[in-house]
Amino acid sequence: MGKRYFCDYCDRSFQDNLHNRKKHLNGVQHLRAKRVWYDLFRDAAAILQEEQTKKPCRKFLQTGQCDFGSNCRFSHMTEQDLEKLSAQVQGEQRLKELRQEGADVPPGTVEDWLEKRAKRLSAAQSNSALPEKPAPFQYPPGWPPVQDLPPSLQAPPPGGWPVPPNLQWG
Repeated sequence: MGKRYFCDYCDRSFQDNLHNRKKHLNGVQHLRAKRVWYDLFRDAAAILQEEQTKKPCRKFLQTGQCDFGSNCRFSHMTEQDLEKLSAQVQGEQRLKELRQEGADVPPGTVEDWLEKRAKRLSAAQSNSALPEKPAPFQYPPGWPPVQDLPPSLQAPPPGGWPVPPNLQWG
């Protein structure tokens, strides 16, 4: 069957050769899917600025749907959506200003998480000089008592399972 190429943007695969790949990567469907993917990661300020310059989509306002979807050149955002987006942009700007002034950043930011992670890793590395003892075997919570388990599910005894004399190396 040959090698196949899978496009993550379009969520489809096809036979991988120069002609097929070039045709797909230059296709309208692929370029639209790629643009939609990258739009998911755009800055809120850029999205707000773009949406404010667009006129509202009449079809979307009337029916709540538009045949063009994310490819529509008109805005599908309501006034409430634009207000929420502008509030998000203002919050991000305030947070950025606080960081520049050197003020304490509110908890729950990525920077806090990275600092805590770095501290944990450094503490783990300093403690790694001590030999670690293997944790004793424990059954998952909710399992029946050990006596009620069949032998195939019971933990091995401390010295290991006894080997019958006929199977021992001689």
